Amino acid sequence: MKATAERIEKNTVLLEIEVETERFSEALDQAYQKLVKKVNVPGFRRGKTPRFIFERHIGTQALVDEAVETVIPEAYFMAVGDTGIEPVAQPQLELVQVEEGKPVVFKAKVTVKPEVALGQYIGLEAPKPETGINDDDIDSELTRLQQMHARLVLVEEGEVENGDLLTIDFLGKIDGIPFEGGEGKDYNLEIGSHVFIAGMEEGMIGMKREETKDIEAAFPEDYRKEDLAGKDAVFTITVKEIKRKELAPIDDDFAKDVSEFETLEELKVNIRNKLEQASKTRSDTVFKQTLISKAVDNSQMEIPEEMLEGRIDEIAEDIERNLWTQGVSMQDYLSYTGSTVEEIRKQFKPEAEKSVKRTLALEAIAKAEKLEPSEDEIDAEIEKIGREIGQSTEMIKKTVEERGRGKLVEQIRINKAIDFITSQAKIAEPAEEEVEQESKPEQE
Repeated sequence: MKATAERIEKNTVLLEIEVETERFSEALDQAYQKLVKKVNVPGFRRGKTPRFIFERHIGTQALVDEAVETVIPEAYFMAVGDTGIEPVAQPQLELVQVEEGKPVVFKAKVTVKPEVALGQYIGLEAPKPETGINDDDIDSELTRLQQMHARLVLVEEGEVENGDLLTIDFLGKIDGIPFEGGEGKDYNLEIGSHVFIAGMEEGMIGMKREETKDIEAAFPEDYRKEDLAGKDAVFTITVKEIKRKELAPIDDDFAKDVSEFETLEELKVNIRNKLEQASKTRSDTVFKQTLISKAVDNSQMEIPEEMLEGRIDEIAEDIERNLWTQGVSMQDYLSYTGSTVEEIRKQFKPEAEKSVKRTLALEAIAKAEKLEPSEDEIDAEIEKIGREIGQSTEMIKKTVEERGRGKLVEQIRINKAIDFITSQAKIAEPAEEEVEQESKPEQE
C-alpha cells in the first residue's frame, strides 16, 4: 500500500491511497467466498457455484462493491498510521480507480488535530497560596463533626427553630391556581438550608407540629423557570414532624465516639495534620492550575468545529450519566430547567473550547519535550485506577488491552507535561501592595 498526505487547509488533510492489485484480488476472492454462501443460483447448491457463473448471475460489480467495503477501511487506517496524521472526524472518501486487475486508488479528505504554536511554558511564575492552619480551623472541623454526629430528637411540643429538620406537605399557588412543580408530600427540609425560595423557610419558623399556614413568597427575577420568574406565590404549608439536633459536648467522650482516638487532644492533632495536608494539596493545585492556564494561554491554535462538538458530546454524556444516578432523565432535566438540547449544548461550548485547548497545548508540550510514558509508568497508572475504582489490576489491564492503550497513554503524557511545567516554574513573590496590606494593623 502507498499513501501520501497533503495539508490542503489549516486542519484538513488529503490522503491519496493506493492498494496493491494483489490485495484487491484477495479481497475479490474473499467477497466471492462470502456472497456465494448467501445467494441461490439455479442448478447449484448454495456455496458451490463456480465463480465465473456466480459473477454472471449477480454481476461483477457486486463483488467489486463487497471487496471495496473490505479494502478501503483497512487501507485508510493503515495510511493514517503510516502518515502520522491524527484524524478527529470521519473521512470524506472519493474513489478514483476501482477495476479488477488494477490497483485500487482513492482519496480521503479528513479533519485532523490542529497544529499548535507553543508560547512560553518553561520558567513561568505563579503565586502559591499560604497553607497555614489556625485554631479556628480546627474548631470549625470539630463543630462539623459535632453536627454530623448529632442525635435527632422528635419535638412533640414547641415551635420550629432554625436548623430543625421538618417533614412537610406544601402546595404553591399563583393567583389562586396551583402550578407545576409546586406541590410536595412528606418533603424533608432543613430550616436554614435555603432550598426553597426566600421567605418560605423563614415563614415556617415558629410553626408547630400539625399546624397549617399560608406563606407568601416571590420567585426571583432570574429564576430558572421563566414562567415563574418574578411572580408572587402563596404556599400552603403543613408541618407534619419536627426533629431537632441534640449536640454532644466536645470532650474526650466525644473524641472516642467519633474517631479512633481516646482524647480530644489526640483528635485535634489528627485534625490539624489532615487540614494541613488538605491545605497543602489545595495550594499545590492552585499553583499548578495557574501555571497550566498560563502555558495554554501562551499557545495558539485553530480548533476544528468537529473537536468542539465531540467534546460537547462528552460533557452532555457525563451530565446524563450523573442525572441517571439520581433517577432523573435528560428529558426531565430539560423540562425542569425549561431548556432545549440546543440551548444546553450552546452553554457547554465555552467549557468545551477551554478543555480542548488545554488538552492540545499539553499534548504539544509533551511532544516537544519527548515526554513518553515508560511501561512502569503505564503499569503504575493502571494500579492507581484500580485502587480508585476498587477493581483488581488484572481487570483494569484486561479492559485497557481490549479498548486500546491510546487514551491511557495520552493521559499519562498530559500528566507528565503538567509535571514538567511545574518543575520548571518559579513561585512568584506576593505583590508589594499585598505585603503592605497584610502588614497593616487592623483598624479598630
